[in-house]
This record gives sequence, structure tokens and C-alpha cells, in this order.
Amino acid sequence: MSRFIQKAINSIISLIVFACLCIAGIYAGYALYDNNRIYTQAQNVQEDMLQYKPTKDNKKAFEELRKINKDVCAWVTLDNTNIDYPVLYGEDNITYINRDVYGEFALAGSIFLDYRNDKNFMDAYSILYGHHMDNHKMFGDLDLYKEEKFFRKNQTGSLILPDRSYKLKIFAIVLVSASDDYIFDPTPWQNDMSSLITYVISNGMYINKDTIHELQQTINPQVLAFTTCSSEFTDARTIVLTMMEPE
Repeated sequence: MSRFIQKAINSIISLIVFACLCIAGIYAGYALYDNNRIYTQAQNVQEDMLQYKPTKDNKKAFEELRKINKDVCAWVTLDNTNIDYPVLYGEDNITYINRDVYGEFALAGSIFLDYRNDKNFMDAYSILYGHHMDNHKMFGDLDLYKEEKFFRKNQTGSLILPDRSYKLKIFAIVLVSASDDYIFDPTPWQNDMSSLITYVISNGMYINKDTIHELQQTINPQVLAFTTCSSEFTDARTIVLTMMEPE
């Protein structure tokens, strides 16, 4: 092979490599831009909603929230986290998985109640879903409870409804698969949660024995589960379980 041909081949290879690097750089730049856009959108929606946040003594904000979206059914907060959102209730568990409170497409989605639950939170066991996101967005802060020190020091929150409110008392964090019916099927526990509590005690990463005892001694107890994706294994889910105490 002549030196000229070899030089031409080397030049072509160099151009191909350069083009591939350029394409990779453009893709990486777009991915970074798109990721930042998703997080910015989630931040903007939360900031907009916080101006309507109701309190246990003033629930008139629900009137404004329901003008924005009639599917708003509650407001949930976990203390000392960034979890502070309106709760949506759709016709199924897909409705708000990629739709914000305004009804617009958004990869961050919304915090929503399982469609099999009563939207007025009259059930004994209710499930909330939210995407796992970095930068303290949506239910990303459920990861904080995986640190035992944080779990022990931060075990309160609130659930505010148009007609009443609850103090939330965290009693366990568990890691399960997405197919775990103990956690993800609310129907068996509406009359008796004893088997669910036994399961949580046996499988909890951390538990609060005092709150579990209180839950077991309560007539007509209510539990609210917070669920999000996790990375420990395929289809892993992080679950933070709370006792609902009427205020």
C-alpha cells in the first residue's frame, strides 16, 4: 500500500473518530440540558404550588388548588425534607405518573394517591406514589430515611385535607420489589392490618417500635405509605410507612 493511500485512510479514520466525538459531545450536552430542564420544571411547579399550601387551621387554599386541578385531594408534607406537595387522584395509576398538577406533560409527574384508595383518605391503608429524583425533588428525599440517624430524628409529617388534617408519624422504612403485594395492594388491609404490620416488623430496614405499638393499640388505625423507585436491586422500591393521627 502506497504512503499516499495509507495517509488518506488515516485521515478518513481521524475524521470518523472526530465526528463520533462531536456527536457524543452534542448528545451529552443535550442530555444535560434536558435533565436540567426536567428538574427546573419540577422546581418551578413546586414553587408555584407552595403559595397555595393549606394549613390545618386554614384550608381555603383548596378552593384555589381545585380551580387549578379538580383532582387535588390533599397536601402532604414530611418534616425536614423537601417533600411538600399537593396530592392528585387520577382514574388510574398512570394518569399523573408523567403529568403535573396543571395537567401538562412532565417527566417529573406528580405525587398521587393509588386509584384503588378512597380519595378522601377514609381507608385504613393508603398509598402515595412519586418519582425518585435527585436534588430533593418529588420523592427523592425518601432516601434520607435510609440513614438511621436521620430516620431516628425525623419521624413526623402532615396530611391536610379539605375537611380535616392528620399528623403523620413514621414507623418504618422498607425496601421491597415492585411486585410486593403486601405493600402495593391496598385492598387486603382495609379491615385488618395485623399481617401487614408483622411483615413490616420482619422486613423493615429501620422501625420505630413505640409508634408500631401505638398503631397496634389504636382502634381503626390508618396507615399512609410513601413509595418511590430505588436502585438497590432490579425493581427495588423504597417505602416509608406512617401512622395517620387525626388532629
